Formats: sequence, C-alpha cells, structure tokens
Amino acid sequence: MSILISSIDEIYTLDEEKQRISNGHIIIEDNKIREIGTKKNYDHSEFEQIIDGKGKIALPGLVNTHTHAAMTLLRGYADDLPLETWLQEKIWPFEARLTAGDIYWGSMLAVIEMIKTGTTTFSDMYFQMDKVGKVVKETGIRAVLSQGLIESNDGQEGLLDAVRFTRDWQGEADGRITTMMGPHAVYTCSPEYLTKIKDFAAELDVPVHIHLAETRNEVKIIKREYNCTPVELLKRIDFFDRPVLAAHCVHIAGEELDLLAEKGVSIAHNPMSNMKLSSGVAPVIKMLKRGINVSLGSDGVSSNNNLDLIEEARFASYLQKVTEFDPTVMNIEKLLQMLTINGAEALHLKKLGRIEEDYMADLILVDVKNNVSYYPHHHNLSNLLYAGSGRDVSDVVVDGKVLMKDNKLLTIDEVKVYYEIRKIVKRLTR
Repeated sequence: MSILISSIDEIYTLDEEKQRISNGHIIIEDNKIREIGTKKNYDHSEFEQIIDGKGKIALPGLVNTHTHAAMTLLRGYADDLPLETWLQEKIWPFEARLTAGDIYWGSMLAVIEMIKTGTTTFSDMYFQMDKVGKVVKETGIRAVLSQGLIESNDGQEGLLDAVRFTRDWQGEADGRITTMMGPHAVYTCSPEYLTKIKDFAAELDVPVHIHLAETRNEVKIIKREYNCTPVELLKRIDFFDRPVLAAHCVHIAGEELDLLAEKGVSIAHNPMSNMKLSSGVAPVIKMLKRGINVSLGSDGVSSNNNLDLIEEARFASYLQKVTEFDPTVMNIEKLLQMLTINGAEALHLKKLGRIEEDYMADLILVDVKNNVSYYPHHHNLSNLLYAGSGRDVSDVVVDGKVLMKDNKLLTIDEVKVYYEIRKIVKRLTR
C-alpha cells in the first residue's frame, strides 16, 4: 500500500532537528514512512491512496501509556468519590458483572474515541484481555496489552492465564500488539505474588506495567503493613530489575525519584484522573530534571471522563505551571514529546513517535482551517494544545493503513457499536 499525503500546511516531525516543514508532503510505503519533503508535483498514478493535507497539520500519532479501555462502560456511572470508595463500592462491583462480550464492546467504544481524538497507540491493563486483543486486530490500532492481576481475585490460576496471554499475543496483529505483565498495585498484590510476576516477566522477556504510589492512602497502607513506602517495597524484591512502566507516581519524592531514574523506570502521568479523584499532583518537573521518561495516560474513562490526550496534555502543563509557580515549565514542545516520543519509549516501541523516514507510519492530521480555535494562525501547535482538542483530528494512519479519513472511521461500524453498548448498559443497570 502506497499513500501520498499532499499539501500539508505544517508537518511537526519531532526528528532530531525538530523540523517544522511548511507546505509539505508525506509518502508512506507499506507500514513505513518513505519520504517527507516539499515537492509540489507528484505522479498521482504512483499511489493507491491520496489524502489532501491542505488546511491541516501533521503530527506523529499520540501514545496513551495507561488506560483501561473497557471502562468506557462506566463513563458517568460513579463520580465525585475518593479512590478507595469509588473502587470498592462502585467500580469493582460493577466490573464483577461484566462478561467477555461486554469487554469486547466496551473496548471497541474506547478505540472509536481514541482514533477520533488522535491516539494511535494505547497501553491497556484490564481483564478478559483476549477480547481487547481481538478489538485491536479488527480495528487497526496499535496496542501494548497487560492482563491486570489482583491477587485476591486471580491467584495462581489467574497468574498463569496472564502468562499465557502475554506469551500468545506478543507480536500479534502483524506486530501491532505487544504485551507486558500487569500486577495491579502493591496494595492488591503481596511481595511474594509480585516476585512471581517479575520472574515470569523475565522469563517472557517483557516489561511490567503497575499502578504505583497513586494515593496517600496507598502509601499509608504499605507503611502500616511493611514499614516502608510502595517504591521501597518494590526495591526490596528487586522489582525494578525488569523494565517498569509505573502509572501515576503521585506520592514519590527525593531518593525514590533518584532510584526510578537510576533503574530507567518510565512514568505514565495521568493528571486528569489524579485531579478528579483528588489523588494529588505528581512531581513531574522533579522527574524530568532527573532524566526520568514521563509519558501521558488517560487512565480509565470512569475517572477522567474521556480519552482525549490533547486535553490531558493541557492539564498536565497547567498543573505543573501552577504548582511550580513557573509559566515556562511543560511548554508545548515538551508536551508534544511526552505525547509521542516519550510514550513510544515508555512502551519499548522502536521506530515510533516521529515523522521520519523509515519510522512506523503512525500519524495524524489536524484540521486547522475549519475550526475557530486555530484563528489567527500565530502558532498551530500552541492552538492545538492550549485551545483545541483531540476532536479536531480529521485523519489517522496506523501502521501504514488509513483508519480515519476526513472524520470518517474506515474500520469500525460506529452505529453497531453504539447499539451494542446501549444493550449492555441496559442489562447491567436493570
């Protein structure tokens, strides 16, 4: 498959030179970017598909490093509650009634929202993950999947099933699916259980995805039970000997941050969920100063309540500006890096996160012509991140295949998905 995207107003490449190419084009061959330039005349017969980029800007596809896709089914179901109450009294009882089919359709709904708002890769931790893998295969999106493990629910049987899933799905969907092991958190998995998970991750040669130091109460629980912090507990069992993607990391400071930097831990920062659940503000600037790789995640829709990474980035910036009393931190260039390059690094995906020759052809176009938020056009990237939203994305390409063109999804029957979601929610809330 060869694709020409022509006459693009601006291309934000994020390559080593951080080029911004005006009135440019991108040529895609199979699943790779073949050429980026400013050529005006093309032989259209060379290409199987042509996309008009006039009035649009091109960016690398956005990477969501922490979510629970099927939790779209809980959007608006339980709001304005503390995390522990929210989980134990609302979310977990609801999830206990979910079927494998529910997970499939809830994940499909999430993928619709992600594609429509510019996410081309997502990292998902949930259950019934074979169904999520099926959704990824069918829709064309890219994903890193982890079967979530809570010791009291899953035990040894669940752990072995997670190992099976991790092994079986690695490299599936023409390489668009990769896997991680996914212990939920240190307060839902004992040190012994976490050690088993770490050892299986080493055997399978995959990273580990875990919630870490999300709330003060989590820190309090671990201190009471083990006389240490969550980070110190993981250090005791050599958990960081594996590559780790740690979600949240709100209540971490000082030497713990030094340890995460030393061990090469990547952070999935989820500012909107942290604000909505009143978990706190992650010390992102301190992380960045130590050279820690910080990416962005949405968390589940039930605590956000959307999957729009542009909105996530805006709040990430504003939160750090106000807590640091410094308007220069988390500028638009840093935000775009966190949304793309840093996300790819956190998920251990090579040749991803840039618009560069020989990189994976994952990219998005944003309509800056037919949207009031982009006028006047002083700086389109600033307008996107500080005034626009992911809903301004008009075209999405993943792995060299067009998933959305001129706001029309090409791989998903939206009407069918909405019909199935209505049936599921009617049954679950009867």
